[in-house]
Amino acid sequence: MTRIEKIAAACIVVAALGVGWMIETKLSGSDLDGSAELLEAGIVLLQQGRPMPRLSMTNQDGQAVIMNELKGGWSLLFFGYTFCPDICPTTLAQLREIQRKLAPADAKRLQVYFVSVDPHRDTAAQLKSYLGYFDKAFKGLTAPEAVLLEFSTATGIPYLPPDTSQPNYTVQHSGNLALVGPDGQLRGFIRAPFDTAMLLRRLPGLLERD
Repeated sequence: MTRIEKIAAACIVVAALGVGWMIETKLSGSDLDGSAELLEAGIVLLQQGRPMPRLSMTNQDGQAVIMNELKGGWSLLFFGYTFCPDICPTTLAQLREIQRKLAPADAKRLQVYFVSVDPHRDTAAQLKSYLGYFDKAFKGLTAPEAVLLEFSTATGIPYLPPDTSQPNYTVQHSGNLALVGPDGQLRGFIRAPFDTAMLLRRLPGLLERD
């Protein structure tokens, strides 16, 4: 597949996901949890979990992580990259604040994953160094572009692969977060922009769910 073909395919994926998101958020009874309190905090839950794909990614320590094996607690997946000038550092700072202000028992139930959409620059070592500025408990994930596109599609968090031949290129990506439940299935989303105070009020109740 040529570079142009890859970009065209990614555009189709992004467009399709965008349409899918608009349709999904308008559904009130068939697919989505109708909790007004959660929706007020930007938390959109699916009535039924969706299986995660069996894809292998690499974490910040160079270890393989199988994406359908994120079980035992709640996981927040944020798709971004370490050279991001604005959205990524802001979001990670908010997630750090949330983690630190949650009750210890609730914080233990929540794991933040930073999924790099820039595998050309974001090595495991780069991810580990970058996340260390925010919270050393945050975990980074990277994979070849083909794997990232498949994972992005499966989780409903779109991004557009960049032209890496350009100096100081940026990557267009969603600011939303994917929510994976203790059963290892996609359980919903948290929509950007985030209200930290509201999330701190609503997340504890969510984290107590199985």
